[in-house]
Amino acid sequence: MSLPAKDTQRVSEIMDIVIVGAGISGINVAYRLQTELPDINFTILESRDEIGGTWDLFRYPGARSDSDMYTYSFAWRPFPFPDPIGQGPLILQYLKDCVSQHGIDKFIRFRHKVLSANWSQDSQQWTVITKHNDLLVETTASFLILGTGYYDYNTPLQVVIPGLEQFKGKVIHPQFWPVDYEHQNKKIAIIGSGATCVSLFPSLAETATHVTIVQRSPSYIVSLPNKAPHSVLSILSLSPSLFICCNRIWSMLNTHMQLLLCKYCPVRAREFLRILTAPQLPKGFDYDHHFQPRYNVWEQRLCLSPDGDFFQALRQPNTSLVTEHIDKVTENSIRMQDGTIIDVDAIVTATGLTMKFGGDISISVDGKELKWEDKVIWKGAMLDGIPNMMFMLGYTNFAWTLGADNTAHILIRLLKFMKSKGFRSAVPQLPQEGVFETQKMWQLSSTYANKALSHLPRYGMKGPWKPKVHALLDYVYSRWGNVTGGLRFTA
Repeated sequence: MSLPAKDTQRVSEIMDIVIVGAGISGINVAYRLQTELPDINFTILESRDEIGGTWDLFRYPGARSDSDMYTYSFAWRPFPFPDPIGQGPLILQYLKDCVSQHGIDKFIRFRHKVLSANWSQDSQQWTVITKHNDLLVETTASFLILGTGYYDYNTPLQVVIPGLEQFKGKVIHPQFWPVDYEHQNKKIAIIGSGATCVSLFPSLAETATHVTIVQRSPSYIVSLPNKAPHSVLSILSLSPSLFICCNRIWSMLNTHMQLLLCKYCPVRAREFLRILTAPQLPKGFDYDHHFQPRYNVWEQRLCLSPDGDFFQALRQPNTSLVTEHIDKVTENSIRMQDGTIIDVDAIVTATGLTMKFGGDISISVDGKELKWEDKVIWKGAMLDGIPNMMFMLGYTNFAWTLGADNTAHILIRLLKFMKSKGFRSAVPQLPQEGVFETQKMWQLSSTYANKALSHLPRYGMKGPWKPKVHALLDYVYSRWGNVTGGLRFTA
C-alpha cells in the first residue's frame, strides 16, 4: 500500500455502510440495501474507472463466464441475452444496464482507491481512508462490506518458465491483455490448461497462423450446447418470472446432482467425460495423454466449451496441443523436454491467478492488522474477531453470484436484528471450550489455490463455522435460518 503525499488534501464524511468494489458482488449487495433498507446511507468505492470488476479487467479474446447465466446473473434481474454461457462484453453490458436502470450508479465513486480501514472499539466505527486523485477521503462508517473478489488484480500467479526472459517476441498474460495487440497471422503458444486457456484458444485460432497449447498436465473439458435447453419447464404454462425462478432452481439442483456423482462415483464420472470428449478429438488423438487429468472430476473446476468450440478449433489444421514439460524458452521458440520445438511469435502465459482477499486494503482493529490466515470464517461471510465487516464470498462449484447473494441476505437480516435490539456491533466469536477443528477454505486442488493456502482463512467443522455446501440450501438458511449464532453483540 502506497502512502499518500504529505501535501494531499483531506476531507471527512460519515456513512452507515461502505461497500468496496463495484463488481458483481458490490452491485448486488447495493441493490439489496437500497430495496430492503432504503434509509441506510451507503456508498460504493471503486478504484477503477468502470464498474464490472472481473468483466472490466478481463479483455482477452474469448473471455466468458464459466457458470451458466441462469445462476450467475442476479436473482432480481435475469440475463437478457440468449446464450447460457455469457461472453465477457455482454456480461459487462448487463451489469451496466443493471446499475443504471436500478439507480445504483448514484452510489458509486470511481477512482477511489481504499488504502486502509481501522475499526475502533471505543467509537464502534470503521475509519476508511480512500485516495481519489490528490484527495484523501476519511470516511467513518458502522459497517464495512468487501466486494473485492478473491484474486489480485495487479499481480497474476507467478510461475517459473525457464528462459522466458530470453524470448524476443511478445509475452502476454491474459489478465493484462493489450487492447491494441493484433494476433492475426501470428504463431502463438498458450501456456496453461485451465478455463482461460480453453476460452482463448478458439478465438485466437480463428485468425492466427498457428496456435499451440502447451500444458504440463490436462484439465477436464466438457462441451455444452450454448442455447436455452428444452426442459420440462418449457411445456408448463408458467409466467415469465416464475419460469425464470424455476429455471434457476433447476440449474442449481442439476449442478448439485453432478457434484454428487463426481464425489461418490469418481470412476463413473471419469468414464462419462471420456465418452463425451473422445469423439470430438481429431482422428488418432491420444485421449489419455492429453485429456486424462491426474485428479478426479471437480477436484478442480471443470472447463466449459460452449457448443464444443474448443474441440472444433483443435480439429483445425492451424492448431496443436502439446502435453509435456518445458525445457527452455529460446529467442523465438519453446523447447520441450521430449525435444519438441515450437516456433512462436508470441507467448500467452495463462498460468492462473494470485488469490487475495480484501484487495490491497490494510485492515485493522484498534491498530492491530488483520491477518487473514489467522482467522476462521463465520457463515461464509465474516471473520472471527473482526466486528461489523462482511466479505462477499461465492462458490467454487456453483456460480459466484449465488454465494454473494446469500451473504447479502445474511447482512440485511443481521442489520435489521441489530437495529431492533439497539446493537451497534456484531463480532464472530469462536467457542472457548474444547478443541476447535478447522478445514481449508478453498476446496479445489488447483495450483493457484494450493499456493495460496497459507494466506487464506479457514472454515470450522460445525455450526456457523461450516463452509457453504449447496447454493439452494444455503439460500434457505440465509433467508430463514439463524443469523445470530456465534456472534457477540455490543450495544
